[in-house]
Amino acid sequence: MLLLMLFLGLSPETWAQQGTQPHSIKIEGDITLGGLFPVHSRGPAGVPCGEIKREKGIHRMEAMLYALDQINSDPDLLPNITLGARILDTCSRDTYALEQSLTFVQALIQKDNSDVRCSNGEPPIIPKPERVVGVIGASGSSVSIMVANVLRLFAIPQISYASTAPELSDKSRYEFFSRVVPPDSYQAQAMVDIVKAMGWNYVSTLASEGNYGESGVDAFLQISREAGGLCIAQSIKIPREPKPGGFDKIIKRLMETSNARGVIIFANEDDIRRVLEAAKRANLTGHFLFVGSDSWGAKSSPILDQEDVAEGAVTILPKRASIDGFDNYFTSRSLENNRRNIWFAEYWEDDFKCKLTRAGIKYDLGRRKCTGEERIAQESQYEQEGKVQFVIDAVYVMAHALHSMHLDLCPGSMGVCEKMDPVEGSKLLQYIRSVNFNGSAGTGVMFNENGDAPGRYDIFQFQLSNTTNPGYRCIGQWTNYLRLNAEEMQWSGGDSAVPDSVCSFPCELGERKKMVKGVPCCWHCELCDGYQYQLDELNCDMCPFDMRPMPNRTGCRSTPIIKLEWSSPWAIIPVFLAVLGILATSGCIITFIRFNNSPIVRASGRELSYVLLTGIFLIYLITFLMIAEPSAPVCAFRRLLLGLGMCITYSAMLTKTNRIYRIFEQGKKAVTPPPFISPASQLIITFILIGVQLLGVFIWFGVVPPHTIIDYEEQHPPNPEFARGVLKCDMSDLALVLCLSYSIVLMVTCTVYAIKSRGVPETFNEAKPIGFTMYTTCIVWLAFVPIFFGTAQSTEKMFIQTTTLTVSMSLSATVSLGMLYIPKVYVIIFLPEQNVQKRKRSFKAVASAVTTQLSQKEDKQNGESKSSAIVPDRSQ
Repeated sequence: MLLLMLFLGLSPETWAQQGTQPHSIKIEGDITLGGLFPVHSRGPAGVPCGEIKREKGIHRMEAMLYALDQINSDPDLLPNITLGARILDTCSRDTYALEQSLTFVQALIQKDNSDVRCSNGEPPIIPKPERVVGVIGASGSSVSIMVANVLRLFAIPQISYASTAPELSDKSRYEFFSRVVPPDSYQAQAMVDIVKAMGWNYVSTLASEGNYGESGVDAFLQISREAGGLCIAQSIKIPREPKPGGFDKIIKRLMETSNARGVIIFANEDDIRRVLEAAKRANLTGHFLFVGSDSWGAKSSPILDQEDVAEGAVTILPKRASIDGFDNYFTSRSLENNRRNIWFAEYWEDDFKCKLTRAGIKYDLGRRKCTGEERIAQESQYEQEGKVQFVIDAVYVMAHALHSMHLDLCPGSMGVCEKMDPVEGSKLLQYIRSVNFNGSAGTGVMFNENGDAPGRYDIFQFQLSNTTNPGYRCIGQWTNYLRLNAEEMQWSGGDSAVPDSVCSFPCELGERKKMVKGVPCCWHCELCDGYQYQLDELNCDMCPFDMRPMPNRTGCRSTPIIKLEWSSPWAIIPVFLAVLGILATSGCIITFIRFNNSPIVRASGRELSYVLLTGIFLIYLITFLMIAEPSAPVCAFRRLLLGLGMCITYSAMLTKTNRIYRIFEQGKKAVTPPPFISPASQLIITFILIGVQLLGVFIWFGVVPPHTIIDYEEQHPPNPEFARGVLKCDMSDLALVLCLSYSIVLMVTCTVYAIKSRGVPETFNEAKPIGFTMYTTCIVWLAFVPIFFGTAQSTEKMFIQTTTLTVSMSLSATVSLGMLYIPKVYVIIFLPEQNVQKRKRSFKAVASAVTTQLSQKEDKQNGESKSSAIVPDRSQ
């Protein structure tokens, strides 16, 4: 067979010579089972085997011997048939295991010895190699895969007690492989469930190179992708033969994504131990949160002397129970009663830290000499290895399958009949897949169509700070779904709170997630700023125009509505001025009414004076309407009176200045008086001018009825906490200017006439006081314009503009009142002797006097001196 070339070029004769190997255990029996166990760890470069593995190697191997003893002593199982065994050491190395496993197929190789003769010419007597009907093992998945590829060629069924790689479920490639432990696809699902239950979403993975580690991590990655919500920071492979410093580099790589504290580890126990050692050297004790596969399980060897680094590690192990019968069996083993185990002496030395005197072995002076009287579990630590149950179950599966096969093929026979000599591997496989019995732990042992056992796991956590029961503690189970007792978990330092292993922490309220491209578990938190609120975890949205975000920005709330309050400093000053003005105006009106027929009152033009004082009163009154809470009636009166008071005042003043101007202009030309200078005419002219303002206001009422609005733009600063809606009348800045524009035209016209009348003698009427009034008023309103429009962008716009407008109007009213009427009231009340009738003069005399005085001024301007001057009489 060309395939034999793969078997290291060993010839059948060579295999025959290896029939009795010093590195195997031979148990005689009617039917022989093979056994593969990692009795030793992988050796350094060039050496196949390393140090002995007490738990994973010796415990498991002794479990097979124990199971054989139990089966052979059971009268109901395989009666009159003794099971034997050939047990080999794989040294935790797949290539070495392949060499060893060739022993199992020697009997199946057809050897042609016709040409071989002894020296006497007789044919040689070649011992018939034992025939192995089935193999128990191996432990590591990579070893099982290598061995399975050989055993399938010879139809030898194989039952593993620890190999969990999902790849072995592929019956098109490994049809003779079965296992009493669930595959890593179940284990990976359980580990994904554990990670999610702890709230982690960002983890790294570590895998030993080989089928077990790589396929386990692949299954974890695939399930996590399908489940969603879990991201892999890094996926690192541990080489079979790591270089010096290789594990330190692995820890350094893991720290590149330090937020991924959770590390999913599918690795053999040697690699696990070296990872923990490297983490300790890097002073990262307590940083990494390991989630270990069943290769870690509840073993003490991977964490020996690294307990502080492993604290909090969550591990998974196929559901098991401690087999009391095995404990009694194993603790009773000694050098005298266990000579069938060729590695037991080496275990004894390692377990009791002593040295036996053996031929060819140099005695170590640094160790005490073994007495042989030591006792396991009494003078050494002992804890049953986690896979012992499965080793026993695997042996019992073979026994039950052979028992059923014997009942079918050899009914009534008291031993192995011809139909079972030899045992046909393909038929035995059918019986293996059909077994269904309660195993050593009382749980059902059965296989699915892929030869896999059902998924049942115990979840452990290594708790170093647990003062009552330090060590591994069962914190949950997984049987198709996870049951985790979170309150029993304990982390580094005894903390019960689950540490974080997340790429990004949850955003605060009012913050949205800005996802990192390609990494769905990573994001940056961005505050929903300005007038935005958090619509969902990924988006912000603007609040409606009449609302502002809540303090935590999870929604919107109504913007507070404000108005100018009477208690505001912006209102107190205008109100104070208006009250003083109203009192002063009322005093003037009362005085004029009381002394209505006095010469000063009559000389000032009683009719227009009352009209003018009414306008001044209304100017003061508008302050209260501007500060009052806006409503439809208030807005209507604002429109009406805002321009009306000034219109009445300046219409009366314009009429007066126009009358004076026309009188003295007419006096230059003729002695006849100008038309429309009588009191009645003056009133009519004034009311016509006022009527224009009223007509414009009523047209405005008809086009846009007065109403209130809430302006949310006026006080809309960057900080929404200071946003306010301003309750105001529907009067824009432009509308306000238009409302006052007619009065301003009257004021400017009046000022023009005042300038033209500046040459009128000061003894004539009120020309000069009116002139000073208009000059001052113009200055007030020129100051008003930049203040009013310069604050259009201010958050205090409404307050500043209202105060500026009312104060400007009050000042202009005060100027008019102070220039025109306060002096008259003072004379009437305090200087009554001056309130007497003057000699009346005709218009002709007045005109002559004015003409003479104007001529004198012209003569002075031409440099001519006049010796005589005309002193005119005071006249109305």
